[in-house]
Amino acid sequence: MIFAGQQWSKMVNKHHLKGFEEFSKFFQSFDANDKLVHVYFTGSKLASGESWCPDCVRAWPVVEKESESLPDDSHFIVVEVGDRAVWKDPNCPFRKDPRTKLLVIPTLKRWNQPQKLEGDQCEKSDLVSMLFNDED
Repeated sequence: MIFAGQQWSKMVNKHHLKGFEEFSKFFQSFDANDKLVHVYFTGSKLASGESWCPDCVRAWPVVEKESESLPDDSHFIVVEVGDRAVWKDPNCPFRKDPRTKLLVIPTLKRWNQPQKLEGDQCEKSDLVSMLFNDED
């Protein structure tokens, strides 16, 4: 309930995408309205709720915690790249697409910008915080 004089705090816009088709469809119509956009690429989740990718499992708690400091109205997009077989295929579309050009997972990147963290860099809270909060 909101009372007179109270305002809604603006929040980070969170999105969760599964697979290349969903990723492509989302970005066809996505408009960030000049807000910051960060994309976290990870292995798809198993029935346990954790990714099949051990590096992604270690990085996720750090990325998730640091995402709490993202600027209001920014976008945080989690993209599951697929299961191990899909990711390991040299023709995996996430490896080939010029927007992503992924070499490893996890990868955390500022969308349409050069800043990115790969692999165990995503496990370091100081690096993740810097990527999320540095202006340039």
